[in-house]
Amino acid sequence: MLRSAVLITAIALASPSFAAQCGNNANGYNAWKASFASEAAQAGVGKRGLAALAGTSYAKRTIAADRNQKSFKYSLDKFLKVRGADTIVAQGRKRKAKDAGFYGSLEKKYGVPAGVIIAIHGMETGFGRFMGDSNVVSSIATLAYDCRRSEFFTGHTLAALKLVDRGIISPNSIGAKHGELGHTQFLPGNVLKYGQDGNGDGRIDLNNMADALASTANFLKGKGWKRGAGYQEGQTNFAVIKQWNAAGVYQKAIAIMAGRIDG
Repeated sequence: MLRSAVLITAIALASPSFAAQCGNNANGYNAWKASFASEAAQAGVGKRGLAALAGTSYAKRTIAADRNQKSFKYSLDKFLKVRGADTIVAQGRKRKAKDAGFYGSLEKKYGVPAGVIIAIHGMETGFGRFMGDSNVVSSIATLAYDCRRSEFFTGHTLAALKLVDRGIISPNSIGAKHGELGHTQFLPGNVLKYGQDGNGDGRIDLNNMADALASTANFLKGKGWKRGAGYQEGQTNFAVIKQWNAAGVYQKAIAIMAGRIDG
């Protein structure tokens, strides 16, 4: 029995990996979908998820947005102005004062101060005022197909299909152009791993503010947030803020605004 298992494993390891072929335009997308469906099924995606994949279309606006992320090249001062830092801080302080119990409960459970959660919420969607205008599954699948960052987005695409299977999102769910969801713009893989039921209704819905902010706090905790430690640049938890967004100006902006909100 053991010998047979070892032989089967050896054959599997020796077999070539037939990954779906990436592309740089819409021409090969339908062929990629058919190939990727086999990979998805092997990864545990069910009928609903596979049907959602089959219904996707190449997202031209997603590709255009992915090629045009100019704001991350700004200086820190310009980035703060362009992103409306003063407005986020002013509104953030009001939100913290108004819902002190809620933010206090998040800090008690996850260890993350209100200012950090509020700054992220303000930066990502203007406190929920704009959570995207793109089909989540098509956007994330397009990025998995696109050769530029195919490996990174493949995992998130599989996660999105599994979220469809579980009823957490639908094939018609709307989010940002890179497939991010809800109030704080979670990528599907992060919803799958860190999503929380913040309002106690028995389901995870990133378009619900309580769920989204609890999930955000849980993400930071999961990435190593140290309760009570500082989060400004050079302090312990700044390394965790770096896990939220890869852009240096974005990381610094979150820390600066959070510090002003926590005051």
